[in-house]
Amino acid sequence: MTPPPGWYRDPSAPHQERWWDGTAWTDHRRTPEPAGFGPAPVPYPESGPGTGTGGRAKAVAVTTAAAVLVAAIVTGVLVLGEDDEGGTRTQTRTPPVTATAGDPAPVSDPPSSSPSPTPTASEPSADAPAVVEDQLNGVTFPLPDGWVRPRYVAEDDVMMTTDGTYDCPADGSVCRHGLVISRTVTANAESSPKALARQDIEDAADDAYDVDLVGNKPFGGIESHEEVAAGPVAVAGRAGYYVRWRVKTAEGPGGYVQSMVFPSTVGTESPILVRYVFDAGEDGPPLAGMDAITKGIRPIGDADTGGGVGSGLGPTD
Repeated sequence: MTPPPGWYRDPSAPHQERWWDGTAWTDHRRTPEPAGFGPAPVPYPESGPGTGTGGRAKAVAVTTAAAVLVAAIVTGVLVLGEDDEGGTRTQTRTPPVTATAGDPAPVSDPPSSSPSPTPTASEPSADAPAVVEDQLNGVTFPLPDGWVRPRYVAEDDVMMTTDGTYDCPADGSVCRHGLVISRTVTANAESSPKALARQDIEDAADDAYDVDLVGNKPFGGIESHEEVAAGPVAVAGRAGYYVRWRVKTAEGPGGYVQSMVFPSTVGTESPILVRYVFDAGEDGPPLAGMDAITKGIRPIGDADTGGGVGSGLGPTD
C-alpha cells in the first residue's frame, strides 16, 4: 500500500518537503508547512552527492543491491478488537518492497490520527523548473532536460549526470556523456578564482578523460588539449572565473572540460569549484549547456540572483 499524493519530508533534504505523486517522487520541493499535519512517512533515503575537498576525486563506495533493501514481504496482522459476536477483527497490511537503489520506497499510509495530505492549491506546477541543491555550498543548479541526479556514480561531489550510460570506447567500463561536479576548495592558500580555475583545469581533464579512479584508461588516454575559452563569469551574484579545454583522446571523440571557481554564498565564503565534463561528438550534450547551467546557478532561497558567462561583478585575480 502506498501513501496518497501529497507533500512529505524530502529524503535528500530533511529540512524541506517533496511532492509524492502517488507512485514516485517528483522534482518539486517546498518549505515545510507549520506543525499540525502529523508525522509524514519516512521514505528510503535517496543517495546524494558526496562532500569532497578538491583535487583528484576519491572513489566512493557504490551502494550495492545488498544495501538497497532486501525486503521479504512480511504480512503483519493488527488486532483491532472484538466484534459483537466475541470474534476478533483483524486487518492485514503488507509492507512494500523497494526495487532499485536511489528510488524512494513507498511506505505505509500515514497514521490515521493525522489527516492524510491531499493535493491543494500549493500542488507544484508541472511547468516548475527542476533544480539540484548543493546544501554545503549554498547554491542550486538547474537540471536541464536529459540530465538526472546522480545514481551509482563513483566520482565525488557529482551534482548531476546525463541520463543513461554507455560502454567506454577503450576498456569497456561504463561512461556517461556528461557530468557536473561541485566542491568546496580547501587546503589551498590561493583565493583568486582565476588562479584556482587555472590550477584545476589539468586535473579536471585527467580525471575525466585520462586515468579513472581504478587506474584504467576508458578513452585510451589524452593525446592533446586546447584552451577554447576562459574569462570572468558572474555566478549566483559572485565574481568568478572559468577555463574551458577541448580534450582529444586516443579513442572516442574526446570532450570538453571546464573548471569554474567563484566565492561561496554561505559560511566562510570559501571558493566553490564547479567542473563540467561534456563528451564531444553527436552523442555528447550541447556545449551551450555549460553556459546555460552556469547562468541558472542561484543562492539557495534566492531565485532572482543569477549571473552568466562574460559577466563580471568585480576583480577575479
